[in-house]
Amino acid sequence: MNPQELKSILSSGLLSFPVTDFDAAGDFNQAGYVRRLEWLAPYGASALFAAGGTGEFFSLAPDEYSAVIKTAVDTCEKSVPILAGVGGPTRVAIQMAQEAERLGAKGLLLLPHYLTEASQDGVAAHVEQVCKSVKIGVVIYNRNVCRLNATLLEQLAERCPNLIGYKDGLGDIELMVSIRRRLGERLTYLGGLPTAEVYAAAYKALGVPVYSSAVFNFIPKTAMAFYRAIAAEDHATVGKLIDDFFLPYLDIRNRKAGYAVSIVKAGAKIVGYDAGPVRAPLTDLLPDEYEALAKLIEAQGAQ
Repeated sequence: MNPQELKSILSSGLLSFPVTDFDAAGDFNQAGYVRRLEWLAPYGASALFAAGGTGEFFSLAPDEYSAVIKTAVDTCEKSVPILAGVGGPTRVAIQMAQEAERLGAKGLLLLPHYLTEASQDGVAAHVEQVCKSVKIGVVIYNRNVCRLNATLLEQLAERCPNLIGYKDGLGDIELMVSIRRRLGERLTYLGGLPTAEVYAAAYKALGVPVYSSAVFNFIPKTAMAFYRAIAAEDHATVGKLIDDFFLPYLDIRNRKAGYAVSIVKAGAKIVGYDAGPVRAPLTDLLPDEYEALAKLIEAQGAQ
Protein backbone atom coordinates (compact mmCIF):
# COMPACT_ATOMS: atom_id res chain seq x y z
CA MET A 1 0.00 0.00 0.00
CA ASN A 2 1.56 3.29 -1.07
CA PRO A 3 1.18 6.46 1.04
CA GLN A 4 -1.52 7.95 -1.17
CA GLU A 5 -3.62 4.80 -0.96
CA LEU A 6 -3.34 4.94 2.81
CA LYS A 7 -4.25 8.61 2.81
CA SER A 8 -7.44 7.78 0.92
CA ILE A 9 -8.36 5.11 3.48
CA LEU A 10 -7.78 7.47 6.40
CA SER A 11 -9.91 10.21 4.85
CA SER A 12 -13.19 8.58 5.88
CA GLY A 13 -14.55 6.20 8.47
CA LEU A 14 -13.79 5.57 12.11
CA LEU A 15 -10.29 4.82 13.41
CA SER A 16 -9.26 3.20 16.68
CA PHE A 17 -6.35 2.18 18.90
CA PRO A 18 -6.56 -1.31 20.35
CA VAL A 19 -5.28 -1.62 23.91
CA THR A 20 -2.23 -3.85 24.34
CA ASP A 21 -2.82 -7.06 26.26
CA PHE A 22 -0.66 -7.85 29.29
CA ASP A 23 -0.85 -10.90 31.52
CA ALA A 24 -1.02 -10.86 35.32
CA ALA A 25 2.75 -10.41 35.49
CA GLY A 26 2.58 -7.44 33.13
CA ASP A 27 4.12 -9.20 30.12
CA PHE A 28 2.76 -8.97 26.58
CA ASN A 29 -0.08 -11.45 26.10
CA GLN A 30 0.01 -12.29 22.41
CA ALA A 31 -2.93 -14.70 22.46
CA GLY A 32 -5.15 -12.13 24.16
CA TYR A 33 -4.11 -9.46 21.67
CA VAL A 34 -4.94 -11.72 18.72
CA ARG A 35 -8.36 -12.45 20.22
CA ARG A 36 -8.98 -8.72 20.68
CA LEU A 37 -8.01 -7.83 17.11
CA GLU A 38 -10.11 -10.65 15.67
CA TRP A 39 -13.09 -9.36 17.66
CA LEU A 40 -12.68 -5.69 16.69
CA ALA A 41 -11.67 -5.97 13.03
CA PRO A 42 -15.11 -6.90 11.61
CA TYR A 43 -16.91 -3.92 13.17
CA GLY A 44 -15.86 -1.65 10.33
CA ALA A 45 -13.04 0.63 11.49
CA SER A 46 -11.14 2.04 8.49
CA ALA A 47 -7.77 1.41 10.15
CA LEU A 48 -6.33 0.38 13.50
CA PHE A 49 -3.28 1.85 15.24
CA ALA A 50 -1.11 -0.74 16.99
CA ALA A 51 1.08 0.41 19.88
CA GLY A 52 -0.53 3.83 20.00
CA GLY A 53 -1.13 5.94 23.08
CA THR A 54 -4.09 3.82 24.19
CA GLY A 55 -1.93 0.79 23.42
CA GLU A 56 0.60 1.99 26.02
CA PHE A 57 3.32 2.64 23.44
CA PHE A 58 5.26 4.57 26.04
CA SER A 59 5.71 1.48 28.23
CA LEU A 60 6.80 -1.07 25.63
CA ALA A 61 10.32 -2.48 25.47
CA PRO A 62 11.86 -2.78 21.97
CA ASP A 63 11.25 -6.53 21.67
CA GLU A 64 7.68 -6.11 22.89
CA TYR A 65 7.10 -3.35 20.36
CA SER A 66 8.15 -5.66 17.53
CA ALA A 67 5.93 -8.43 18.86
CA VAL A 68 2.90 -6.12 19.11
CA ILE A 69 3.30 -4.75 15.58
CA LYS A 70 3.96 -8.16 14.02
CA THR A 71 0.97 -9.68 15.81
CA ALA A 72 -1.31 -6.86 14.66
CA VAL A 73 -0.10 -6.99 11.05
CA ASP A 74 -0.34 -10.78 10.82
CA THR A 75 -3.76 -10.93 12.47
CA CYS A 76 -5.35 -8.10 10.45
CA GLU A 77 -3.61 -8.66 7.12
CA LYS A 78 -6.84 -9.48 5.28
CA SER A 79 -9.26 -7.33 7.25
CA VAL A 80 -8.02 -3.85 8.20
CA PRO A 81 -4.82 -1.79 7.67
CA ILE A 82 -2.47 -1.45 10.63
CA LEU A 83 -0.56 1.73 11.40
CA ALA A 84 2.19 1.58 14.01
CA GLY A 85 2.87 4.15 16.69
CA VAL A 86 6.44 5.47 16.75
CA GLY A 87 8.03 8.18 18.84
CA GLY A 88 10.62 9.15 21.42
CA PRO A 89 14.13 10.38 20.56
CA THR A 90 14.71 10.81 16.83
CA ARG A 91 17.04 7.84 16.36
CA VAL A 92 14.78 5.61 18.44
CA ALA A 93 11.75 6.75 16.44
CA ILE A 94 13.62 5.98 13.21
CA GLN A 95 14.50 2.49 14.45
CA MET A 96 10.86 1.87 15.34
CA ALA A 97 9.65 3.27 12.03
CA GLN A 98 11.96 1.02 10.04
CA GLU A 99 11.03 -1.99 12.16
CA ALA A 100 7.32 -1.33 11.67
CA GLU A 101 7.85 -0.98 7.92
CA ARG A 102 9.85 -4.24 7.87
CA LEU A 103 7.06 -6.03 9.71
CA GLY A 104 4.44 -4.89 7.20
CA ALA A 105 2.70 -1.93 8.84
CA LYS A 106 0.88 0.16 6.23
CA GLY A 107 1.79 3.45 7.89
CA LEU A 108 3.01 5.23 11.00
CA LEU A 109 1.57 7.55 13.62
CA LEU A 110 4.44 9.77 14.73
CA LEU A 111 3.82 10.48 18.41
CA PRO A 112 5.46 13.40 20.29
CA HIS A 113 9.14 13.11 21.13
CA TYR A 114 8.37 13.46 24.87
CA LEU A 115 9.94 15.46 27.72
CA THR A 116 12.40 17.78 25.98
CA GLU A 117 11.07 21.11 24.82
CA ALA A 118 12.29 22.09 21.37
CA SER A 119 11.97 24.87 18.82
CA GLN A 120 9.56 24.58 15.92
CA ASP A 121 12.51 24.08 13.58
CA GLY A 122 13.90 21.33 15.78
CA VAL A 123 10.61 19.45 15.89
CA ALA A 124 10.28 19.83 12.12
CA ALA A 125 13.77 18.35 11.66
CA HIS A 126 12.77 15.41 13.88
CA VAL A 127 9.65 14.78 11.78
CA GLU A 128 11.54 15.07 8.50
CA GLN A 129 14.21 12.58 9.56
CA VAL A 130 11.60 10.00 10.57
CA CYS A 131 9.61 10.50 7.35
CA LYS A 132 12.69 10.12 5.17
CA SER A 133 13.76 6.93 6.96
CA VAL A 134 10.82 4.96 5.48
CA LYS A 135 8.66 4.73 2.37
CA ILE A 136 5.30 4.10 4.05
CA GLY A 137 2.86 6.88 4.93
CA VAL A 138 3.30 8.98 8.08
CA VAL A 139 0.66 10.79 10.13
CA ILE A 140 2.01 13.41 12.54
CA TYR A 141 0.35 13.80 15.94
CA ASN A 142 0.37 17.44 17.09
CA ARG A 143 0.13 17.04 20.86
CA ASN A 144 2.00 18.03 24.02
CA VAL A 145 5.54 19.10 23.02
CA CYS A 146 4.86 18.65 19.30
CA ARG A 147 3.14 21.89 18.24
CA LEU A 148 4.00 22.49 14.62
CA ASN A 149 2.40 25.48 12.91
CA ALA A 150 0.88 25.65 9.45
CA THR A 151 3.99 27.15 7.82
CA LEU A 152 6.31 24.38 8.97
CA LEU A 153 3.78 21.67 8.20
CA GLU A 154 3.50 23.03 4.66
CA GLN A 155 7.29 22.94 4.31
CA LEU A 156 7.41 19.39 5.65
CA ALA A 157 4.69 18.32 3.22
CA GLU A 158 6.78 19.68 0.35
CA ARG A 159 9.94 17.89 1.51
CA CYS A 160 8.32 14.62 2.60
CA PRO A 161 5.94 13.09 0.04
CA ASN A 162 5.04 10.29 2.45
CA LEU A 163 3.78 12.73 5.10
CA ILE A 164 0.09 12.14 4.46
CA GLY A 165 -1.79 13.07 7.60
CA TYR A 166 -2.19 15.42 10.53
CA LYS A 167 -3.79 14.38 13.79
CA ASP A 168 -4.76 17.11 16.22
CA GLY A 169 -4.47 16.52 19.94
CA LEU A 170 -4.14 20.17 20.96
CA GLY A 171 -7.64 21.55 20.55
CA ASP A 172 -6.33 24.90 19.36
CA ILE A 173 -9.10 25.86 16.95
CA GLU A 174 -7.24 28.79 15.40
CA LEU A 175 -4.26 26.55 14.67
CA MET A 176 -6.48 23.78 13.31
CA VAL A 177 -8.26 26.17 10.96
CA SER A 178 -4.99 27.69 9.74
CA ILE A 179 -3.52 24.23 9.02
CA ARG A 180 -6.66 23.00 7.28
CA ARG A 181 -6.88 26.13 5.12
CA ARG A 182 -3.16 26.29 4.32
CA LEU A 183 -2.61 22.66 3.37
CA GLY A 184 -6.03 21.86 1.93
CA GLU A 185 -6.21 18.37 0.44
CA ARG A 186 -2.45 17.78 0.69
CA LEU A 187 -3.05 15.99 4.03
CA THR A 188 -5.81 13.99 5.58
CA TYR A 189 -6.96 15.33 8.95
CA LEU A 190 -7.83 13.35 12.07
CA GLY A 191 -9.39 14.44 15.33
CA GLY A 192 -7.27 13.23 18.22
CA LEU A 193 -8.52 14.89 21.39
CA PRO A 194 -9.53 12.40 24.07
CA THR A 195 -12.40 11.55 24.25
CA ALA A 196 -12.82 12.26 20.52
CA GLU A 197 -16.59 11.73 20.36
CA VAL A 198 -17.24 14.80 22.51
CA TYR A 199 -15.44 16.99 19.96
CA ALA A 200 -16.52 15.14 16.81
CA ALA A 201 -19.33 17.46 15.70
CA ALA A 202 -17.20 20.57 16.18
CA TYR A 203 -14.28 19.09 14.26
CA LYS A 204 -16.53 17.94 11.44
CA ALA A 205 -17.62 21.57 11.05
CA LEU A 206 -13.94 22.51 10.72
CA GLY A 207 -13.46 20.06 7.86
CA VAL A 208 -12.11 17.22 10.02
CA PRO A 209 -14.75 14.45 9.83
CA VAL A 210 -12.48 11.54 10.84
CA TYR A 211 -11.43 10.74 14.40
CA SER A 212 -10.01 7.90 16.46
CA SER A 213 -12.26 6.26 19.02
CA ALA A 214 -10.95 4.77 22.26
CA VAL A 215 -14.35 3.42 23.32
CA PHE A 216 -14.36 1.28 20.15
CA ASN A 217 -12.25 -1.05 22.33
CA PHE A 218 -15.27 -2.09 24.39
CA ILE A 219 -18.46 -0.74 22.79
CA PRO A 220 -17.59 -1.03 19.08
CA LYS A 221 -21.21 -1.20 17.92
CA THR A 222 -22.07 1.99 19.82
CA ALA A 223 -18.88 3.70 18.63
CA MET A 224 -19.78 2.97 15.00
CA ALA A 225 -23.37 4.11 15.55
CA PHE A 226 -22.11 7.39 16.99
CA TYR A 227 -19.76 7.90 14.04
CA ARG A 228 -22.59 7.29 11.58
CA ALA A 229 -24.78 9.75 13.48
CA ILE A 230 -22.04 12.39 13.27
CA ALA A 231 -21.62 11.76 9.54
CA ALA A 232 -25.38 12.03 8.95
CA GLU A 233 -25.72 15.05 11.26
CA ASP A 234 -28.25 13.09 13.29
CA HIS A 235 -28.15 15.54 16.19
CA ALA A 236 -30.75 13.69 18.25
CA THR A 237 -28.72 10.47 18.35
CA VAL A 238 -25.47 12.34 18.95
CA GLY A 239 -26.98 14.33 21.81
CA LYS A 240 -28.54 11.29 23.45
CA LEU A 241 -25.29 9.30 23.40
CA ILE A 242 -23.31 12.24 24.72
CA ASP A 243 -25.79 12.75 27.56
CA ASP A 244 -26.35 9.09 28.41
CA PHE A 245 -22.82 7.74 27.97
CA PHE A 246 -20.00 10.10 27.09
CA LEU A 247 -20.47 12.82 29.71
CA PRO A 248 -20.81 10.30 32.59
CA TYR A 249 -17.85 8.42 31.08
CA LEU A 250 -15.77 11.61 31.13
CA ASP A 251 -16.68 12.13 34.76
CA ILE A 252 -14.88 8.88 35.58
CA ARG A 253 -12.02 9.34 33.10
CA ASN A 254 -11.14 12.81 34.38
CA ARG A 255 -10.71 11.78 38.01
CA LYS A 256 -7.02 10.91 37.62
CA ALA A 257 -4.24 11.64 35.16
CA GLY A 258 -3.69 8.62 32.93
CA TYR A 259 -7.24 7.33 33.24
CA ALA A 260 -7.73 7.93 29.50
CA VAL A 261 -5.95 4.58 29.07
CA SER A 262 -6.98 2.93 32.33
CA ILE A 263 -10.70 3.39 31.71
CA VAL A 264 -10.43 1.77 28.28
CA LYS A 265 -8.72 -1.29 29.71
CA ALA A 266 -11.40 -1.45 32.39
CA GLY A 267 -14.09 -1.31 29.72
CA ALA A 268 -12.45 -4.13 27.79
CA LYS A 269 -12.41 -6.27 30.92
CA ILE A 270 -16.08 -5.54 31.65
CA VAL A 271 -17.17 -6.79 28.21
CA GLY A 272 -15.14 -10.00 28.46
CA TYR A 273 -11.93 -9.03 26.68
CA ASP A 274 -9.64 -8.51 29.65
CA ALA A 275 -6.36 -6.89 28.54
CA GLY A 276 -4.74 -7.13 31.97
CA PRO A 277 -3.56 -4.24 34.13
CA VAL A 278 -2.05 -0.99 32.93
CA ARG A 279 1.68 -0.61 33.47
CA ALA A 280 3.27 1.91 35.81
CA PRO A 281 3.21 4.86 35.92
CA LEU A 282 -0.48 4.43 35.07
CA THR A 283 -2.92 3.10 37.65
CA ASP A 284 -6.08 1.04 37.24
CA LEU A 285 -9.58 2.28 38.09
CA LEU A 286 -10.74 1.97 41.69
CA PRO A 287 -13.54 -0.55 42.41
CA ASP A 288 -16.31 2.04 42.64
CA GLU A 289 -15.18 3.63 39.37
CA TYR A 290 -15.11 0.22 37.72
CA GLU A 291 -18.68 -0.48 38.85
CA ALA A 292 -19.89 2.90 37.61
CA LEU A 293 -18.34 2.22 34.22
CA ALA A 294 -19.92 -1.24 34.10
CA LYS A 295 -23.38 0.31 34.55
CA LEU A 296 -22.76 2.76 31.71
CA ILE A 297 -21.63 -0.04 29.40
CA GLU A 298 -24.55 -2.31 30.34
CA ALA A 299 -26.97 0.46 29.41
CA GLN A 300 -25.59 0.48 25.86
CA GLY A 301 -26.77 -3.08 25.27
CA ALA A 302 -25.13 -5.99 23.53
CA GLN A 303 -22.30 -5.16 21.18
